[in-house]
Amino acid sequence: MDPINVYTQYFEGEAVYNDVPRHGVAVWLIASSEGGVIRYEVALSFFPHNDEEDFAISYDAYLSKVIYEAPGRRSKKKEETFMETLREEADLLASSIGGTIFWDSPLMEARRA
Repeated sequence: MDPINVYTQYFEGEAVYNDVPRHGVAVWLIASSEGGVIRYEVALSFFPHNDEEDFAISYDAYLSKVIYEAPGRRSKKKEETFMETLREEADLLASSIGGTIFWDSPLMEARRA
């Protein structure tokens, strides 16, 4: 199965990566399956975002962490459990590069698959 973005949302954020100030962050919960093994990961990407006219996604500040991998298939019940810990996992990833996600300042509505 091709990777599926179970959850996607963009937020305001702060980080400096490769000497470039980043003011936005994309957050994903991604499901993928191969050979009967399902894998879920939390991923995020800090990107330059200075205003509504200056909005560019870059993937050099991309971070991810596998949070579940086991034999099986996609499960909506498991996904809801992963959504409960998504912010905590994403905050840990962000802090690994000195970044912050402003959860109360979304740049777009959440998308769920």
